[in-house]
Amino acid sequence: MEANITLARVAREAGVSASTVSRILTGSANVSPEKREHVQRVLAKLNYRPNVLARGLASGRTMSVGVLTQDISSPFYGDMVRGIEQGLGGSGYQTVFMSGHWHAKAEMEAIESLLARRVDALAVLGGSVPDEQLRTVAQSVPLSLLGRTVAGLEGQCLRLDQLEGARAITHHLIEMGHRRIAHITGDMSHPDAQDRLAGYRAALDEAQLAFDPELVQQGDFLEASGYLAATRLFEGRSVFSAVFAANDQMAYGARLALHRRGLRVPDDVSLVGYDDLPGSTYTSPPLTTVRQPTFQMGQAAAQWILHQLAGQPYLLPPLTVQLVIRESTARRRST
Repeated sequence: MEANITLARVAREAGVSASTVSRILTGSANVSPEKREHVQRVLAKLNYRPNVLARGLASGRTMSVGVLTQDISSPFYGDMVRGIEQGLGGSGYQTVFMSGHWHAKAEMEAIESLLARRVDALAVLGGSVPDEQLRTVAQSVPLSLLGRTVAGLEGQCLRLDQLEGARAITHHLIEMGHRRIAHITGDMSHPDAQDRLAGYRAALDEAQLAFDPELVQQGDFLEASGYLAATRLFEGRSVFSAVFAANDQMAYGARLALHRRGLRVPDDVSLVGYDDLPGSTYTSPPLTTVRQPTFQMGQAAAQWILHQLAGQPYLLPPLTVQLVIRESTARRRST
């Protein structure tokens, strides 16, 4: 194998300039698909491996992108992370991850640590860092925000319509004949939990169904809280025929609580979640939920960052949520 294949060698073989090869490697070149494919074939033929250290020294960059997630083990955030990694693929940029665990102080400390490592850009997934602090961070590095909107930074924020997703899935239960629908919220300090509760209430209002606060129990987006919230619903006196958990993980916990009460899903109680995690296809029964394009969100964030680093404009794509109907919901049985 020939060593030290240079950018200039690739450019000569491909019949293009070295700067064009460089821009194709970073994903920022404005060239035809045919030319891009031709250069990529030459890169593969020569087995070119970019010298990331040399590139960084020459450009004054570390060739790294900091990613602040809330919980690296979360399947929801994990899908976004995979999208970011895929979106940066082939660019030479590497990701550096830290978790904030939904504590503003810990999140800000993580951001400061990433900046101290001189990352070239940041992607922040959700979180509770005050908007003003994020506006300050955005003045020093390209900052992409997923799952939240910050005034003044709207062009670099990608947040889906959580209220509409919750309204749609509650409306689905109403269409199935359910009139007493319980709701397990997420952590109510989180905007997503607030919007999903608002969407639930909006669907009830549209159907002229009274809101019953006794049918609402708070969780924290984790499985155990779904189990405990469903247990509290059973201990109350309110009757319900369906449960809307504000995310799939809490729906898994609620499903276990229903099972231990001898209740069948969906024969006795219909159950829905939110997020469409990969495992929701394989629960018993498969879970009706709201799909969030988390992988595509990560990809879009990566593309925005690469274009910013290349000094090129990039508009974040309009992404939407989607109702996914599976076997965990059924028409309410007459009593």
